[in-house]
Amino acid sequence: MTEPESYGLLAEFAGPDQLVQAARMLHECGYRRVESYSPFAVEGIPEAFHFRPTAVAVIFLASAVLGAAGGYFMQWYASVISYPENVGGRPLHSWPSFIPITFEMGVLGGVLGGILGMILLNRLPRYSHPVSNVERFRAASSDAFFLCVESSDAVFDLAKTTDFLRRCGATQVTEVPR
Repeated sequence: MTEPESYGLLAEFAGPDQLVQAARMLHECGYRRVESYSPFAVEGIPEAFHFRPTAVAVIFLASAVLGAAGGYFMQWYASVISYPENVGGRPLHSWPSFIPITFEMGVLGGVLGGILGMILLNRLPRYSHPVSNVERFRAASSDAFFLCVESSDAVFDLAKTTDFLRRCGATQVTEVPR
């Protein structure tokens, strides 16, 4: 299978309502490799694309539990196995004194794991993206609304998709070079 010559099509819309409506229409017609770009979060886009929750929360929880378990084990090992010292008649395994460090290690593990998981799931670092090569795309950070349909989509056909995006209300459709 040969790689397509273009990355896809970038369609500009007049406002957030038109963007959401076009996203719904694209999803209904079977397009799945679509990205939206806007200067602010647009309500309705996640529902239009039928986004599913990601694994970041599970990664965060698992790394928090591992961090807490590691912190607790570190304290237990130091006080019971490695350096058993009876201080003031307390037992060697005095779990109430281990709670603050266990909590802090859980928070630290969760944050580090959550950030690392987010970076990996977002496929970062990404130094350049093909849509950055389109001159008009610079307006996406100030006042423009875009949808990019990737050419790797199973339903993608350059002529048909261009026509469909225009029927969805796109003010301008540009081919994105790879």
